Amino acid sequence: MARHAREQALQMIVDSEEELGFSSEDDEDVDDEGLHFEEGFDPAQDTFSDENVIPSCAPHTRAAHKRRSVFNTVENLNECGNDREQIPVGKRDRNLSWKAETDVDIDPKTLRFLPAREPGPQLSLTDSHSPMSLFKLFFSESAVSNLCHNTNAQAARALAKGRKYSWTDVSVDEMYRYIGLVFYMAAVKMSSIADYWRQDSLFSLPLPATVMSRDRYRTISWNLHMSHPDADKENDKKRGTSEHDQLFRLRPLLDTIRIACKTFYHPKINLAVKERLVACKANFGMTRFTKPKPTKLGFKFFVLSDTSNEYTVDFSVYTGKNSFPTGHGISYDAVMSLLDKKALGSGYHVYMDDFFTSPKLLTDLLAMKFGACGTYRDYRRGFPQSASNSLTKKSTRGSIRWIRDGPLVCVKWMDKKEVSVCSTIHAAYTGDRVQRKVKAKDTWRTKTFPCPAPVIAYNHHMAGTDLSDQLLEYFTAQHKTMKWYRKVFLHFLDIAATNAFILHKELHGNMTRKEFMEQLTAELCGVSLKEAPKQSSIDHVPVPGAELTVDVRKIATTGRRMCAHCKAAFGKKQQTPWKCQACDVHLCLQLNRNCFQEWHKDLAISEMEKVSIPEGSSSGEEDRGTSSKDRTTFLGLSQAKAKRSM
Repeated sequence: MARHAREQALQMIVDSEEELGFSSEDDEDVDDEGLHFEEGFDPAQDTFSDENVIPSCAPHTRAAHKRRSVFNTVENLNECGNDREQIPVGKRDRNLSWKAETDVDIDPKTLRFLPAREPGPQLSLTDSHSPMSLFKLFFSESAVSNLCHNTNAQAARALAKGRKYSWTDVSVDEMYRYIGLVFYMAAVKMSSIADYWRQDSLFSLPLPATVMSRDRYRTISWNLHMSHPDADKENDKKRGTSEHDQLFRLRPLLDTIRIACKTFYHPKINLAVKERLVACKANFGMTRFTKPKPTKLGFKFFVLSDTSNEYTVDFSVYTGKNSFPTGHGISYDAVMSLLDKKALGSGYHVYMDDFFTSPKLLTDLLAMKFGACGTYRDYRRGFPQSASNSLTKKSTRGSIRWIRDGPLVCVKWMDKKEVSVCSTIHAAYTGDRVQRKVKAKDTWRTKTFPCPAPVIAYNHHMAGTDLSDQLLEYFTAQHKTMKWYRKVFLHFLDIAATNAFILHKELHGNMTRKEFMEQLTAELCGVSLKEAPKQSSIDHVPVPGAELTVDVRKIATTGRRMCAHCKAAFGKKQQTPWKCQACDVHLCLQLNRNCFQEWHKDLAISEMEKVSIPEGSSSGEEDRGTSSKDRTTFLGLSQAKAKRSM
């Protein structure tokens, strides 16, 4: 009878869903996706009982509220049927009581640290390693050769479609120089790509023009491709099926970078799992909106790093919840996908924030002989909901409450606000104290407060996550581009350069990040860091228009010809005795009229821009500058000027 009643109730719920507008599973998938990242909510792990107040960080969308109501109703029905696995935790632990810091907690069993390899760089300490040699560990010549092959294939395809620009196949050395210019632009900020090749300004930069021309840099940027375009077409035909790979355009370089990250460094005992968002506004299915993050829209990365130096050990690109099919939630699957026991070993301590932490994850990691510690959300499934002896808003600063459930200890600590941490590797309180500044009678003074051991450890090891983002952001290669996969390519460069710097620091430790990036950029561009790049010299100097006469009365009039710039620009017939030695064109050279300078401004632009931009192309910031029409005008004007001056 009870089973029949439950089935009738469930049928009523399904009917009510249809009336409330649950039209298809696709709609629910879209809503769940928004819950994952808009508010950092994981529907598979986060639940709300009717007795709890929904926290401010929980999503308040209409669809989410409907699903929560239905979920709670189903759980209440299961409770009536004595299905203990589905009973809300808040109803199971009413008899549990939070303990205070005066209560003694047991020390958890210490895991034996057995790494698969000796922790640290997997390179010889006796050898000398230059920044470029370390960078090539991640961007090897074979990987760059494959990148060149696919880029050349993409350029050939573009030309076959009617693109109008000259193209010669890019070589491995030239691709390294291109990457060097990308790092140079990360260190020296300009408002547009064209500004790096300006030659007529106080702010002109001498290096880029000596490495490659501006138009060559642009054409490589337009055609940069990590996969072969023919293979892309075959993969695109599978769109909508399980065989379609959303990361296919990244796959060759993605796999190479990940293997290199794990090959040339083995992490120490403490690891951190975190989220990273690569900013991108492209209208593409893999971009995600994350409200709590400073960068709101972009590609979601899950990153495993060594907390001692923030080396990126492994990472994955989130493509949608279907890429994590276990059913335990994206937060659970993301961590499990990064921890390879066979490659890492055992005994590691993994730290994470509240998006990932759940009782099931921590217990499963412990079964794999990985300890874990992380902040948690009170409304996440499986965490204690008991209010007996718990912290309140009126609890004094430094108050501690804890509950142990087997290997898991859940700790609450009152700082400025309540902090919740769960751990399998710490006791609740071991006598640690922290200092905080408090205000008393209009004066600030330092006061010590008791602090739980898991909170101390979490703050110590997770503080480096901000350092990791700083290492990437201070010298990031990111800039505007219309190609979504090029944004990820630039992030691959950031990962490779940052990991190379950390390896150099571990091996030698004699360079700052700025010095390392300067040396790496110089080596990639093939120039010396100590010598300023030499600008190309040309013989554009003013000389007399005719041989000087011995008759002093005719010196001022002999050899005077019409100024080419005055006639072309203003339609005036001004005569001058001066001409340009290289151009053989007469130009005014006076204090109040310097046609010599104005003429060579136009000439410098026409000489720089030998390759016309393809018609109708658009590449974001890279398309700023002089149009092909303007360049044609400049070239025609220069030729016309020369003819008139003859």
